[in-house]
Amino acid sequence: MRLTTKGRFAVTAMADLALHGGEEPVTLAAISGRQKISLSYLEQLFGRLRRCRLVDSVRGPGGGYRLARSPALISVAEVVRAVDESLDATQCGGDENCKDEARCLTHDLWTNLNSRMYEYLVSVTLADLIEKHANRSGARSVPLKDARRRNSRAVSAPV
Repeated sequence: MRLTTKGRFAVTAMADLALHGGEEPVTLAAISGRQKISLSYLEQLFGRLRRCRLVDSVRGPGGGYRLARSPALISVAEVVRAVDESLDATQCGGDENCKDEARCLTHDLWTNLNSRMYEYLVSVTLADLIEKHANRSGARSVPLKDARRRNSRAVSAPV
């Protein structure tokens, strides 16, 4: 599996947004400061996340980003896919030409690993990440149930 910085940073930034989001939008500068991710890199990632309708942007003073839906309804797989991250353990990209233009001996192993990775990432939500973080740190910035309620209301509100 090759998960690059792009996928890791996108998941980290979305988890931060889920954790710190609420009534007010969260600025990329705030995420950048907390997570030590370049602001310009976050701008690129959030452009993709917005186009995939995972976040909503709020313009103007006090603007920033909000999750487009509840953290419980956004899987890590969606975030990774939104930034065009490939989760492929095969050398051939699934083309079955891994060894001298033929299928290699271990092709099925890597293909099955791809499936398992994807299934796992689909099963993990931003809410799961926040909950695990809260259990480890013993504190939350925004109570998760309140963040879920606020984000679910934001989805139903007209934009």
